[in-house]
Amino acid sequence: MDLKTLTQSVGELDEEKVLEMINDFVAAKPSEEEAQKVVAACQSGMSIVGDLYEKGEYFVGDLIFAGELLTSAINTLKPVLGTDNSSSVVTIVLGTVAGDLHDIGKNIFKSMAEAAGFTVVDLGIDQPSSSFVEKVKEVKPVVVGMSGVLTLALEAMKDTVDALKEAGLRDSVKIIIGGNPVTKEACVQIGADAFTTNAAEGVKICQGWVK
Repeated sequence: MDLKTLTQSVGELDEEKVLEMINDFVAAKPSEEEAQKVVAACQSGMSIVGDLYEKGEYFVGDLIFAGELLTSAINTLKPVLGTDNSSSVVTIVLGTVAGDLHDIGKNIFKSMAEAAGFTVVDLGIDQPSSSFVEKVKEVKPVVVGMSGVLTLALEAMKDTVDALKEAGLRDSVKIIIGGNPVTKEACVQIGADAFTTNAAEGVKICQGWVK
């Protein structure tokens, strides 16, 4: 498996080539470790897509297509990624916060977390803090993931953490925030446990919490 070519093909949104490479790879009965490297290569391809989008060479439609391409790739890899049984009962409640309608990053994180064996309850986009609170009460997740791309999302993330505190639920969950505007400072201000702008890293952080 030529990981560089795979990364490049994801970056070029060459669906046929990506899926062909991944199907051939799975057919060769790879180890779980090799499969993780392939996921990382796809993730690097997504970073290229993100960069091209920021430069104005790709558009929202391309981002959505790239997200779908990554989801199909990960679904194809699922059988060889192997799922650690201890984490299959670990639930993550995930959503894009109020006022923000972006779901590409959230969806990529969701497909990678599911590939890693987590159960993901996806609230969707533009979710008020009350939705997060209700869902946490209902499914008792280990992790709450909040996503946002707009700067105003940071305010909504803080409101959500505050609402979880008021409901007495804050200490029962780990909170991870993700998206373009999140920084270490924002993470501290919001009161989250961790932040990431990279879905693969986000999944690693969550895995670290359940170990």
